[in-house]
Amino acid sequence: MASKKREIQLQTVVNSQSLWDEMLQNKGLTVIDVYQAWCGPCKAMQPLFRKLKNELNEDELLHFVVAEADNIVTLQSFRDKCEPVFLFSVYHEIAFVDSDAEDGEESPYESAEQLYSIAIIKPDAVIARKSLEIKKKILEAGFVIEIEDKRVLTEQQVRDFYSRIADQPDFEDFVLFMTNGLSHILVISQGNEEQPAWEETEPNPETETKVYEDYHHEVAPPTLRKEKRYSLQEYLERQHISQLCDIEESIANVNKFIDMFFPDFKSMKNLKLEKILALLRPDLFQEKKENVLGIIHDEGFKILMQRPIVLSEEEAQTLCKEYENEDYFENLIKKMTSGPSLALVLLRDNCLQHWKELIGPSSVEKAKTSLPESLCVQFAVEGLPINQLYGSDSLETAEKEIQYFFPPQQTLALIKPHVTQEQREEILKYIKEAGFEITQMKEMLLNEEAADKIYSKIKTKDFYKDVLEVLSEGLSLVMILTKWNAVSDWRRLMGPVDPDEAKLLSPDSIRAQFGASVLKNAVHGSSNIHEAMETINQMFEVLVPENPEGN
Repeated sequence: MASKKREIQLQTVVNSQSLWDEMLQNKGLTVIDVYQAWCGPCKAMQPLFRKLKNELNEDELLHFVVAEADNIVTLQSFRDKCEPVFLFSVYHEIAFVDSDAEDGEESPYESAEQLYSIAIIKPDAVIARKSLEIKKKILEAGFVIEIEDKRVLTEQQVRDFYSRIADQPDFEDFVLFMTNGLSHILVISQGNEEQPAWEETEPNPETETKVYEDYHHEVAPPTLRKEKRYSLQEYLERQHISQLCDIEESIANVNKFIDMFFPDFKSMKNLKLEKILALLRPDLFQEKKENVLGIIHDEGFKILMQRPIVLSEEEAQTLCKEYENEDYFENLIKKMTSGPSLALVLLRDNCLQHWKELIGPSSVEKAKTSLPESLCVQFAVEGLPINQLYGSDSLETAEKEIQYFFPPQQTLALIKPHVTQEQREEILKYIKEAGFEITQMKEMLLNEEAADKIYSKIKTKDFYKDVLEVLSEGLSLVMILTKWNAVSDWRRLMGPVDPDEAKLLSPDSIRAQFGASVLKNAVHGSSNIHEAMETINQMFEVLVPENPEGN
């Protein structure tokens, strides 16, 4: 749906609000021929413009544009007028010098404000698993993805973001399409270094020499190399993927949409949020678990996931590799495999460094000398001169360790037809806050054939016809949810089948909040991992890993 900007011999075509805002950043003078689609631009002026262009030879400072008033909000007042309209835009940069700045010190005026774009990867591209390909191309071009999220857009969000095409005849169908599937929203910045998105253009000596000889004998032809960096929209068009996602680059609109999609973006941008793996060794886990968890909470860490785990000898040797040449190594491995350790995934600003400083060095002796207040000293165990807490030594290691100890699992989830749009949005918020990733999603009417795939366990029961009747009342939202321990965590989040029972036993569950009866209990989910794998394969026709537990 994104509009395209194309260069013709003389005038640049501007046919959207985003291209209009971009055009206003042209340096120098821009002459704008405002026209309506039914009558077209004023061709009578083109010979004059071409003569000026040739005589002045100021490609960088003189621009000619044709702008379609029908698709540009700024030009709304010029619609329904038949007379020719020409506008002029003048833009020049002012360099500020801070007289108070010390020599070699950067003036606050010298650093430009970071510019962002918003990209929405559309539902059909998400279903086709094109998101990773698009993101990879964006990163390869030197752009930076500052923040991203997968979500189903609300009707109002679609109408706001695509207001520039609201007058198109198929807009209502487009709104329905955008609100019935998962979109991927990205906030993208230009990055700081020159990357492949830059194109170098050499001047043509023969052409330029002739022009200067004919019109400006006293001026030598230019020899400077000009550089151009494509906008995100232009780059995606050159990569032939612009039809898969829509871009907003207008500064005013981008700021509005960042506030709409990511209201905490400005505060989060100043944080360096990191995830690491932490481990409480068996003795500490058994004796002082609550004390340690209390300190972790007080220090501002968020525990994203946790699980007790009995390490194998090989796993213990890997985690204790730094001690393998010590006399006590064999005893240490026996201790590490004697009972459960507690594995944690921690999230915090500057998490890696803060956790290292909190727990202290790897040995008690070093900790007593350098960090006597560290947790290493506080929770030292007699007979074992090592730190009873472990943490990832780098973010790269952390990613691998988290993947190993908390392997992602998939489950199938269903939001039933009786749930209102507002309730559906609340349920999706519950899902996100519980740490699930919505990997795939589609809205569909579950006929008997489709329902049989999801409810295979009960399709022979007498009450199954009532289930089919409920499902036939409207569209259901079918999802693949991904998370460690996804099957049991989703069932816990759903709550008991009977909403009345859920209100007593699990009042914060989805069924307690949104269920109306046993049949209309808002949501459904797979009972076990085998059922989840089988149903996902049938409903989404994708391959699920043979070993979703990762072991």
